Amino acid sequence: MHHYPFLNSSQWLLVIRIVTALLLVAHGFIRVYEGTVNEFGEFLATNGFPIAIFLAWGITAFEIIGGLMMAAGIFRKVIATVFIFELLMGIILVHAIKGWFVVGHNTGGAEYSVLLIVCLLAIAATEQKTE
Repeated sequence: MHHYPFLNSSQWLLVIRIVTALLLVAHGFIRVYEGTVNEFGEFLATNGFPIAIFLAWGITAFEIIGGLMMAAGIFRKVIATVFIFELLMGIILVHAIKGWFVVGHNTGGAEYSVLLIVCLLAIAATEQKTE
């Protein structure tokens, strides 16, 4: 059986898990680095979420800590499921009204979130020998 160069399918799943996790870590990290967590909380508050600042910090911490844990293969199925919920909420609250494309035809759409959700579904649904 011919394998894609360099890695077998299990190893590529590991790459997908680590890269996806680190993209989500970066999402939380940049919010802390840029000092915009409270602004995120204000956005949540305007959309009717209770204890919005606390929720924004919790989501941000989850993105960083949960992302690192998922990259390491710790509780990956549960963490992937929570990330899927978070991304679905992002699509509902932010991206759906901006259309499909992230760049090009329009900006800020849902396509990137959908791709991440598909990667997270693969992470949650597959058994990986690397754990």
